[in-house]
Amino acid sequence: MAPLEPVSARARWQLGLAFFVLFAAVWAGFTLSGYVSPTFLASPVTMVREGWLLLTQYNFAFDIGMTVWRVLGGFVLAAVLAVPLGIAMGTYKGIEAFFEPFVSFCRYLPASAFIPLLILWAGIGEAQKLLVIFIGSFFQLVLMVAVTVGGARRDLVEAAYTLGAGHRGIITRVLIPGAAPGIAETLRLVLGWAWTYVIVAELIGSSSGIGHMITDSQALLNTGQIIFGIIVIGIIGLLSDLAFKALNRRLFAWSVL
Repeated sequence: MAPLEPVSARARWQLGLAFFVLFAAVWAGFTLSGYVSPTFLASPVTMVREGWLLLTQYNFAFDIGMTVWRVLGGFVLAAVLAVPLGIAMGTYKGIEAFFEPFVSFCRYLPASAFIPLLILWAGIGEAQKLLVIFIGSFFQLVLMVAVTVGGARRDLVEAAYTLGAGHRGIITRVLIPGAAPGIAETLRLVLGWAWTYVIVAELIGSSSGIGHMITDSQALLNTGQIIFGIIVIGIIGLLSDLAFKALNRRLFAWSVL
């Protein structure tokens, strides 16, 4: 295999699946052999059994639905506000100079640090959880979109001016179409980050959701349920990531993402 040489789609799937099989085999070897105590790490068999109990007896499907709704709600709210602001910052340097220092400052603040304040302001209901995801996603999105738009090829901009385009035409016919694939890729990446924030939000003051189940299982030392919840998050995240990639390829077939 030569450096940077692409592999076929079939080979990519086979190699990716092979790693999961190897990981499960190593996990089973350590746990089923008794090398690791089940108190600290449940075996794959125990994890599957506990997961089945969660789904059939403890209404875990509802918890999954609540977590997905929270992620999508907070992420969509952040995207609706962040993308236009990011486009404006990437387009107009004056707007960027005004907003960028504050956005950069907020980008380094961990969303989990706001939870005590958000509980005081919004209680422990759904608004608090949506706001945690919003804070964790919004500032990252703004800067990444601004960088994508601001990195437009200057020769295309100059060519558009030469052909008679005005300022509005530059934005709608050059900057936004050129940055659209990068913005879509940014949304895909930040959606993955949003999943980390929702679990943090659900660990405190929550009566539903995957994070709530994980907290209850930790109190009972049920590592099988904890691992099952973590794996469910990974599976949902992977499926959403694949769906995002497929949509981006369909919308921007002319661009290599």
